[in-house]
Amino acid sequence: MRKPIIAGNWKMNKTATEAVKLINELKPLVERAKPEVVVCVPYTALWAAGEALEGSKIKLGAENVAWADSGAFTGEISAEMLLEAGVEYVIIGHSERRQYFGETDESVNKRLKQALKLGLKPIVCVGETLEEREKNRTRRVLKKQVLEGFKDISAEDFKDIVIAYEPVWAIGTGKTATAEDANKTIGFIRSLVRKVWGAETAKALRIQYGGSMKPGNAKELMAMRHIDGGLIGGASLVAKDFADIVNYKER
Repeated sequence: MRKPIIAGNWKMNKTATEAVKLINELKPLVERAKPEVVVCVPYTALWAAGEALEGSKIKLGAENVAWADSGAFTGEISAEMLLEAGVEYVIIGHSERRQYFGETDESVNKRLKQALKLGLKPIVCVGETLEEREKNRTRRVLKKQVLEGFKDISAEDFKDIVIAYEPVWAIGTGKTATAEDANKTIGFIRSLVRKVWGAETAKALRIQYGGSMKPGNAKELMAMRHIDGGLIGGASLVAKDFADIVNYKER
């Protein structure tokens, strides 16, 4: 059985002080959580968040990682810097990074390799835009993102990797795929992994749904065969909402 993983992506929200307040509100609400719980916070809040998370079940994550060890890369944060701050997970290739900051499948691949080399656990995002969906190009887009984003990654590496399927058209819009559609698409991603990296790798790989999972639809989505968790945006900024998603089985 794959252990579910629910990760909050705070995006560009919360100062260090606000992060500590939110974490302290969240901790008692998820102390008996069945899934693995992660909060991915802004760089400036990492140290404060890490200290606030000590002794809790919640893991610390970052929202991106540089592809280089160090050097003249203004604005980038290295894997070593993240590790020293106590980071365990890191989001790579989020649609907003692709849309606003020019991330490509090639840069995702480079960041992924660097994260794995230094021992971080990557949450790698893939997903189609509304235009691509309407043109029935979802599978073509996902195939390219998986094959190019995971180029030269070994089956052994996949033990530390999580994939997040985030239909771009459902992020921050209030729209969401039906549970059946999300499950079918994530099943397709799993089939791509099976073809290239083998059945055992595909069977063990955790794949999250990242398209507006909320307290009201979490239980239905998480009941699907191929959905192993959620990458949560807006709802992760409210302790009760995020906890309700984490504790979906009790709802």
